[in-house]
Parts: sequence; C-alpha cells; structure tokens
Amino acid sequence: MIDLTKTIDLSTTYLGLKLKSPLVASASPLCMEVGDVRRLEDAGASAVVLHSLFEEQIEIESEELNRFLFESSGSSAEAGTELPELMHPVRKAEGYLKHIQACKQAVRIPVIASLNGSSKGGWLDYATKMEQAGADALELNIYYIPVDLAVTGEQVEQLYIDLVTAVKSTVKIPVAVKLGPYFSSLPNVARKLDAAGADGLALFNRFYQPDFDLEALEVVPNLILSNSHELLLRLNWIAVLYGAVKADLALTGGVHSAVDVVKSMMAGAKVAMMTSALLKRGIGYLDTIATELLVWMGEHEYDSIRQMQGSMSRNAVPQPSAFERANYMKVLSSYAIR
Repeated sequence: MIDLTKTIDLSTTYLGLKLKSPLVASASPLCMEVGDVRRLEDAGASAVVLHSLFEEQIEIESEELNRFLFESSGSSAEAGTELPELMHPVRKAEGYLKHIQACKQAVRIPVIASLNGSSKGGWLDYATKMEQAGADALELNIYYIPVDLAVTGEQVEQLYIDLVTAVKSTVKIPVAVKLGPYFSSLPNVARKLDAAGADGLALFNRFYQPDFDLEALEVVPNLILSNSHELLLRLNWIAVLYGAVKADLALTGGVHSAVDVVKSMMAGAKVAMMTSALLKRGIGYLDTIATELLVWMGEHEYDSIRQMQGSMSRNAVPQPSAFERANYMKVLSSYAIR
C-alpha cells in the first residue's frame, strides 16, 4: 500500500536554479508562443528552454533563413522540429529578446534562453542581450558537423572550449552546453568544458540527417521524433560522468515516461528534458508523467528525487565495468537465436 499521507519531495536544482521537479521542457516549437509556455508551467514543467535563436538568424534575413535551412545538407535536432514552422515568417533576433521578456512576465518558472550555432559570431553580443532580457540561464546548443578532411578532432573540441570560455566571460547567468555524442573521448571533452566554466552539460543533441528523394533526385529534410530506446546512450554517459565533473548533468532525448525520468535521475541527471513526448501526446502529458512519478516513488519508498540521483552511476554500482567493454561482451553473448 502507498502511504498517501507521505510527502514526496520532487525538487531538484539545475544550473544553480531551484526547481520544483526534474521535469523540464526542452527547446522546441512548444516554447515559441507565450501561451504555450504558460501551459507548460500549468502542466508541471519546472523550467522551460526556449526554442533556439539560430546563428543564421543573427546574420541573415528571415526570408534567406527559410531557404538556408530547407536547402542545407543537414539539420540540427531542433531545426528539424521547426521545419513546418518555416512555412511562416521566422521570428527575428530582436523578436527573440522580446519573447524572453514576455515569457518572464507570464510565468514564475525559470526561463532558459538557447543559442544554436557553431562560431562566436554574434553569439557573444546576443548572449549579453539575452541576459539583459531576463533569461535565467543560457543553453549553448552547439551544432557543428565537420566535413573538411583537414579539420582534426582536436580542432573541433577546441571550437567548443573557446566558445564556452568566451560566453562565460561575457555573461553572469549560468551557461549550459548541449552536446552531441560524437567525440572520440567524451569524458575528456566534458572535463575540458567543465574547466572552461560550463555550469551544465545537456546530453545529447539529436542531429537529423537528410534523406534522398529518389524520384526528384533531391536531398530532403527528415524528421523522426525520439523514442525511449534513445535513452540508453544518454543513461550510459551520464552515469559515467556523474561525480567526475562539477557541471550539472541534464538528460535530453528519449524521455517518454515516468520510468524514463527515474532512470535519468538514478544515472545522475539533475533534470530530465523532453520534447518528442509532448509533441506526440500534448502538453498535458507532463502532468501525467508527474503523477506517475509520484506513484512510482511511493511504491518504491523513495522520499525525494535527491535520494535517487546518482544511485546507479558508474561509481555507485557494484560492477562499474558494466559501463565499459565487459557489458559489450555480456550483451552480445546473451542474445538467443530462435
């Protein structure tokens, strides 16, 4: 029996912000309108990451941006979710700042601004403007896929480090870095970003690859929302990084249920960010997840989120090698051919 009189504490912290729960709405079209941001708060979101201001929006007019994103050879995760929106005028950079101000006036939960790009460019100027507009924190959604054969892995990593160092020297609000998993040594990159001053690491961005239209012989955008299976990659790396870096860890991608949230916390995440689940089921699904989370914690006798955070991390389990090659061999040998 669940003790209905028992108080379960869902609160957590992320980027120095006190949150009522680990449920955070990540950057998506759902954060483009003030009314939807208010609905996210009402449904139980403890914070929202606004849709990204793209580097290209700072540099080119909105009409050119539509053509740029549609004709580019690939799109970042969030750009993919916004492709249908690009049939309409794109909010310009100055409009993004007004959107931050409007959201801050409309809700009481933290509002995290997001910059998506790969170079310093106008980032430093707009990082400051976002801070001045009232953003509680900033997420650097770095999108860079090297196609130049002369560019080394070390140069790619240094691009990230330089960008974080520059932004941290420009703003006083907390800065998180949203990363992809494609590094030869992710722990080393995480350590360097931590040393550069990153207050948080969000794992992982989803990079959408374009598809081929064989009839038109064109490269076309391809959008597939995430599923819970994608959680596994993120659980593994958060469990490895937990306790090894000072930066807060956020899990983003593959969170579709209360159980997914629990796994995220046990791996060592401070928050579980979601978009695809809400795009599929609606904003109100947040309230369902929050209720199911409370039920699960009650049934398993957990008093708080903090009690479970990191309990299944690499350093907390009896066999930490399960996160390394021993687990690889075990999985392969466990498959039974029918």
